[in-house]
Amino acid sequence: MALRNAVMAALLEGEASGYDLAKGFEASVANFWMATPQQLYRELERMEKEGLVSARVVQQERRPNKRLFSLTDAGLEVLRDYVGEAPAKPLALRDELMVKVQCVDIGDARDVDAVRASVAERFERSTAKLARYQRMQERMLDGRSEEEYLATAERIGPYLTLLGGIALEQANLQWGETVLKRLEQRASALGASADD
Repeated sequence: MALRNAVMAALLEGEASGYDLAKGFEASVANFWMATPQQLYRELERMEKEGLVSARVVQQERRPNKRLFSLTDAGLEVLRDYVGEAPAKPLALRDELMVKVQCVDIGDARDVDAVRASVAERFERSTAKLARYQRMQERMLDGRSEEEYLATAERIGPYLTLLGGIALEQANLQWGETVLKRLEQRASALGASADD
């Protein structure tokens, strides 16, 4: 998937500056697409040249002027075409932590402890992300049941992708809990055998 598709998906929420888009990207599509602010600004420039977005300048008194971007009809058409395409390939997981876990048995208790620390760090990040996603979910529902929201909301796509992010972080936490438990057992066993 090209970054431009994720940018256009974020612009479905409405007009945004590059700065607002970068901040909003974290809140709206970070559960399925990551990009740095620099990548977003470069992509916005390319998209403007291609006629997929338009920009207007907003004069500001005490700050530099800002440009607000919005989807053009051509951009919306490209996004519609993209939505109709089958995904190019299935999700491919490339995760350095998984490689470290795969190699946990090559050394002694120090190696197990190092991997365990990495998994614990991932567990903490997933805990924080899950809490953030759940706060976003509460804001979106705004006191409504999920069923009511899905039946009445103007757009349900952002909510459905948020559910995907929540499920991913819940799975990360479940996996992390299992791995930490097993690595604790392994470290204890290695420590006991080293004492013999």
